[in-house]
Amino acid sequence: MHTRDEEAVFVESSARLHFGVLDLRGARGRWFGGIGASTAYPSLRVSAARADTLSAQGEDAERAREFARLFLAHHHLRAGAEIHVHRTLPSHVGLGSGTQLALAVARALAELYGVDSDVRGLARAVGRGKRSAIGTWTFEDGGLVVEGGRRAESDECGPLIARVPIPSTWRCILAIPEGAPGISGAEEAEAFARLPRPPAIEVERVAHLVLMSLLPSLADADLAGFGRALTEVQDVTGRWFAPVQGGTFAPGASADLVRRLREWGAHGVGQSSWGPAVYGIVDGDELARRLADRVVEAMGSSASVFAGPFRSDGAHVWRSAVHATRS
Repeated sequence: MHTRDEEAVFVESSARLHFGVLDLRGARGRWFGGIGASTAYPSLRVSAARADTLSAQGEDAERAREFARLFLAHHHLRAGAEIHVHRTLPSHVGLGSGTQLALAVARALAELYGVDSDVRGLARAVGRGKRSAIGTWTFEDGGLVVEGGRRAESDECGPLIARVPIPSTWRCILAIPEGAPGISGAEEAEAFARLPRPPAIEVERVAHLVLMSLLPSLADADLAGFGRALTEVQDVTGRWFAPVQGGTFAPGASADLVRRLREWGAHGVGQSSWGPAVYGIVDGDELARRLADRVVEAMGSSASVFAGPFRSDGAHVWRSAVHATRS
């Protein structure tokens, strides 16, 4: 055994909130699309150091190792790496934990081995962004993002259509009730296959809300207008998923909390992806603390509650010396 100091690449990224899908009909040649943003909390952190073989440690280590294997194989790199997962996001609760872990590992390895790749290339290498590209674009940078969906014949990550800064005083209260995890993986693919196509008038309504209400309100820092538009988008698109989900929002604690957040005065209330994570938006730290306290009081110690700003930037990447052990 011997030890030596070595430089590792660290990557930190945050949870993404999926505010709604744009189109489940595909009549214009593209599927899905969506709107979303990332929050400052919770976050994940991974690091990668050079090695002859590939290994991983920490929570979700096997998943991180597989993402690393995919990235190295995609770029024909005959090298290994020591991956360390220092902190993970809650899994299968609607926060895009798999995509953020995959992109963080890919970015760390790209920096480590000098691979020049944009975020779509990172997603392609590790097999992400085949339906929603929201997590891919929030990994790249902050603000609210709109992505244009993928072509029917392609698994390529949907293009970024708009990115609008979120006012620095707006705060997101994010709550994850205890209960059954959201749909993911193969089960999610099967769920999408079973969903009936929504009426064209509803798809057009969502597009109109996003273009002529949600985005202009955000640009004007009009939280009330933004909240009304986002809540309506969530109500419409939630009904699209009701045949599989069991309701506009996940039945039980999630649906109950969405109702309570509306009653308590939050703006832009809804569920992220399949849930069970739900959110509400307010202006200022004081209102955020009060609302978070009410959520904790209502849900008890079994739930996870976060309150903080939206991210104004993408993933953070840096290098640091680490004390590595070799045999």
